[in-house]
This record gives sequence, structure tokens and C-alpha cells, in this order.
Amino acid sequence: MSVREYSLKDAIAHFLPILLMIIVPVIIWLVWNVKTGRYTNMDVSNRVQRKTLYIFIATCVIAYLIFYYIRNGSLDFVMLFILVLLFALQISNFFIKSSMHTAFNVFVASLFFVLDWKMGIIWFGIAALVGITRVILKRHTVKEVFMGAGIACVVSFIYLYCNIQFQH
Repeated sequence: MSVREYSLKDAIAHFLPILLMIIVPVIIWLVWNVKTGRYTNMDVSNRVQRKTLYIFIATCVIAYLIFYYIRNGSLDFVMLFILVLLFALQISNFFIKSSMHTAFNVFVASLFFVLDWKMGIIWFGIAALVGITRVILKRHTVKEVFMGAGIACVVSFIYLYCNIQFQH
């Protein structure tokens, strides 16, 4: 999306803080917690172990949102909704271990849908395949995959609605 909207230089400038403030710290966090035995695996399939993962990712996203706001004087709308999705998944984790992989891919489908409805549908198909593989790999039950997808559908609908409202 950044490459489509910005020059290559601006796209890199937009992505670099996301890489350095969210992606790299989360990868380091996962590797460190697996190596120290706090997490069973990089998937973090255990509901109890997931609690600290959600908190860490949310902290990284909040730090990025603050950075982005200070730098640009506005909120990064997409990252704000990723934070909403994380909080919704965290709440659901108290009741059922919702599939985070499926949820994020459903949300990405909504991001693509804003750019091109055909790409959105294709990515929704990818999200369905991700959900199926989560069940095949025995990381989630069908119910957990549907719960993750359902939460992401609600958050995605709100995102799409707000995106339409703010564009007009």
C-alpha cells in the first residue's frame, strides 16, 4: 500500500518505524521467550502464554502510534485498528483461544478491499486457507478459527465503515 501511495523513499520512511518498533521487537520477544522456555513454541498456542504476547505486541503498537502522532500530528488509522483487533483478541482469550493468524489475515483482506475489492476477496481466500491450516496443524479447533475470523470480521467492518466515513 505504501509503495502505491508514496514514492519508494517515502514508503521506506513509512515502513521503517513499523519494522523497528513493532516487527523486530516482536520477533526478538518470541525468540527470547521460546529460548528461555516461557513459550512452548513460536506459535504461542498456549492460552496462558498468549497473555504476555498480546500485552507486548499492544505495547509496541501503542509506542508506534505515539511516535507516529508526534511525527505526523495524526493517528495511523490502520495501526489503530490493529490495536483494536489485538484488544478484542485479548478479551476473547479469556474465554476461547481465538486464532490470531486467521484474525490478522481477515483484517488484511479488509485493508486490500479498500484498495481493490478483487484483491480483498483473494486475500479473504488466503485467510480461509490459513484458518484451515491452523486446524490441520492442530494449533486450533474449528471453533477457535471461526472465533478469530468472526472477531476480525467485526473489527474489519468497523474499519471499513470508518474508512468510508473519513474519506467523504
